[in-house]
Amino acid sequence: MLRQAVILVGGLGTRLGERTKLVPKPMLDIGGRPFLDTLIDELVRYGLFDEILLLAGHKAEIVETHYAAAVRGQTRIVVSRETEPLGTGGALVHARDLLHDRFLLLNGDSLFDFNLLDLIARARDGRVHMALRDGVVGDRYGRVVLDGDMVRDFIAPGAGATGPVNAGIYVIDKSVLDDIATLPASLEQEVFPGLAKSGALRGTAYRGYFIDIGIPDDFARADRELRRQLRRPAVFFDRDGVLNHDSGYTFETHKLEWIEGAREAVKAVNDAGYFAFVITNQSGVARGYYEEHHVVTLHRWMAEQMAEIGAHIDAFEYCPDHPDGTVARYCRVSDRRKPAPGMITDLATRFPIDMTRSMVIGDKDSDIEAARAAGVAGHLFEGGNLETFVKQRLSAAGKA
Repeated sequence: MLRQAVILVGGLGTRLGERTKLVPKPMLDIGGRPFLDTLIDELVRYGLFDEILLLAGHKAEIVETHYAAAVRGQTRIVVSRETEPLGTGGALVHARDLLHDRFLLLNGDSLFDFNLLDLIARARDGRVHMALRDGVVGDRYGRVVLDGDMVRDFIAPGAGATGPVNAGIYVIDKSVLDDIATLPASLEQEVFPGLAKSGALRGTAYRGYFIDIGIPDDFARADRELRRQLRRPAVFFDRDGVLNHDSGYTFETHKLEWIEGAREAVKAVNDAGYFAFVITNQSGVARGYYEEHHVVTLHRWMAEQMAEIGAHIDAFEYCPDHPDGTVARYCRVSDRRKPAPGMITDLATRFPIDMTRSMVIGDKDSDIEAARAAGVAGHLFEGGNLETFVKQRLSAAGKA
């Protein structure tokens, strides 16, 4: 499984004029915080990456200072500094020894809000798989010619072509660096055309919010609208009885049996642009049947199983407490234990959730009561295919 994301943050940003003379473009404040912090947060919420590698150049010391020994959740942040401009391909060559055999590469001056895990799951063939943005109007960007998922050609900006544009996000096989003979080198101009001719370059087009802060007008637009665009509704899934069959105090991976369509239901939520959360009572901890680390291990395994089809949970929340527990430190009343809404409200303090369009999907009255107490819609799942059930609710919410 791919575990490394790499962000290009070394460009000069000359089109932004005075703004970037003293500060690297990705470190400029957008919506009250460095744009790069937002990109990193968006990566971390997938729960997939062990490492985010920042390829710094212009004013690299600012990046190094800001992210010195930084960790976001389970993800460590590493900075590679180039001493002279080497281009997008050259930056990778310079950091060769730090790169995994396969990694996700992103431009540090743009944000594309789509399901990254779908791209990663699709990137089985070819040495590079590109994320493309569909539906872009105007001639600022070049266009990509697709044949199925195979990239056949590139059309320069200003030629009046239609079709998807390169969104600056790629799954890359490290062997691509062997094709770079001289430096500086540009992936887009010197490497990708050759890969397209040999049939080794793939692409998938997505819809979703896209912003590139590279020119003054778009920089100002991003500053105005980014916070609002990243505020999204959520689906809060109960676990036992919704995502997996409730066999009674499930905590072992080999005993977990997925509900039909469960992983696909989570992916449907991801693809719709919603947050996906799990909120689960785990009184088996309080009763001494298993320990918290068993819950965490199971959730990590579930996340890996979901990632195989391009699905992810943004956060797994669980409550180990019960007032009748036999383990003293968990024997208590908790406002996180459903039907209390604490797990939902805690998530709402940590994520920019649009609660007015959010929903809980559970299989017990206590799930619906928790939804009501948190002020979100509650839907009772009584069995069947969860993907079908969820897509119906998403469709209805979209029409409301």
